[in-house]
Amino acid sequence: ICVVVSNREVSEARHSKVRVWELLRSAIMAQFVFENDINSILRLDTPITNAPLARWQRKAKENSSSTAVTASANSSTSSPMKVANRSHSTSKTPSKTPGKSGSKVQGTPSMAGGDRYIPNRSVMQMDMANFLFSKENETTDDTPTKKEHQKAWSLNLNGFDLEEAKILRLSGKPQNAPEEYQNNLKVLYSQRTTPGSIRKASRYIPSMPDRILDAPEIRNDYYLNLIDWSSLNYLAVALEDTVYLWNCSSGDIVLLLQMEQPGEYISSVSWIKEGNYLAVGTSSAEVQLWDVQQQKRLRNMISHSSRVGALSWNNHILSSGSRTGHIHHHDVRIAQHHVATLQGHSQEVCGLKWSPDGRYLASGANDNLVNIWPCAQGDGEFSPVQTFTQHQGAVKAVAWCPWQLNVLATGGGTSDRHIRIWNVCSGTCLNSVDTQSQVCSILWSTNYKELISGHGFAQNQLVIWKYPTMAKVTELKGHTARILNLAMSPDGSTVVSAAADETLRIWKCFEMDPIKKKEKEKVSSSKSSIIHQSIR
Repeated sequence: ICVVVSNREVSEARHSKVRVWELLRSAIMAQFVFENDINSILRLDTPITNAPLARWQRKAKENSSSTAVTASANSSTSSPMKVANRSHSTSKTPSKTPGKSGSKVQGTPSMAGGDRYIPNRSVMQMDMANFLFSKENETTDDTPTKKEHQKAWSLNLNGFDLEEAKILRLSGKPQNAPEEYQNNLKVLYSQRTTPGSIRKASRYIPSMPDRILDAPEIRNDYYLNLIDWSSLNYLAVALEDTVYLWNCSSGDIVLLLQMEQPGEYISSVSWIKEGNYLAVGTSSAEVQLWDVQQQKRLRNMISHSSRVGALSWNNHILSSGSRTGHIHHHDVRIAQHHVATLQGHSQEVCGLKWSPDGRYLASGANDNLVNIWPCAQGDGEFSPVQTFTQHQGAVKAVAWCPWQLNVLATGGGTSDRHIRIWNVCSGTCLNSVDTQSQVCSILWSTNYKELISGHGFAQNQLVIWKYPTMAKVTELKGHTARILNLAMSPDGSTVVSAAADETLRIWKCFEMDPIKKKEKEKVSSSKSSIIHQSIR
């Protein structure tokens, strides 16, 4: 009996111990549930589990129920369709459009080009939005310090700032449409710029000449310089033994001079900077000076022994190059005009040009040399400061850059066909381009960072180059024979080309924008451009 009692006591003790553990576990679980509910209440971004279903969820549930009942009634052999349990959470986009029935499911399109701007419900903060709407009408007297504290509390409790909460959020960037994809609605969801929205960087350059003038009996000689455009808008043209002046403003043509002796011809013409005097070189080794307003010859300067094919002005100094390779400086103000002789070429001088600042004289000749001479006068011997020997043909095309006074462009003949850009101070070649044709003339644009060149065989074209890259901008074609010379209008907008096809073609290839043109005219009008010189 004592043993039985003791066993019963042990069993009761064990049962009481189990009950204690069960009570303790129940208390711990209750505490855990309580804390979980507290955390759920404090977290504002969790879904509301006890809230009624949204309207679109109720509609979808009713439609799926009615569809299931209809399907089970029509099919006796098939098993009953189970209605899917839809979650009350707003973390997924519904598979059907709310309010519509039928078996056709309308989901988010997977193909590129579809409507990808559907709100992402997983990142929407509906509870926070409701809280912000209810708080919007409340009057607050928040101070900056209080706002900072509220922001810190919000970041610690919610993980984000209340002020930055979004009702709708579109996550991700629109994707680019795949190649060869065509949208029926012609809507392109792409971040790439379309060709129509890209602004053209290049300006319009007419491919046809603005005007074509006849130049009968113009001499087809590569080594001569037969046209020049004055600052007063007169174009001088040498046709065999005569010189004509064309007034570009009115269109009037004036015969200025005609050679007296048969067989003689005009070999070069050049305007003084002011545009009121014209220098004329002849095949009889003469250099004549003409007053175009009076149409009268002022003087006849003789110092060369052969034809004068190149002329260039530097204030009152007129430089002339002849077939012998000599270059003479003439001071047109004094009776003893011949003030200096430059001997640096062994063959005919065909290119001659003073720099815009008058410091250097560039000369090109048939001996393939380019010499850079300093501005000096006197009886002594003068030597060039630079001599360029890279050309493999005669150098007639010589032109100074108007905005970089130490930069020179030269072009070679048929055996060379290259345009070279030089720095005359350092003697280095800055750039070189093979034009594939004879270079007859070069001009720098005063309106753009460009230069234009005239060519001979085989296409007889004009080419506009971008400086300093020397990239080809465009080609102007129309001449049927090689181009002999180029000249530029005073405003820098127009270029005239004289060719062996006995035509002059006028190209408006450097026209400025109207606004920039007005600004340039204001600047030029404020400066006096005419300096009167007394010549006797």
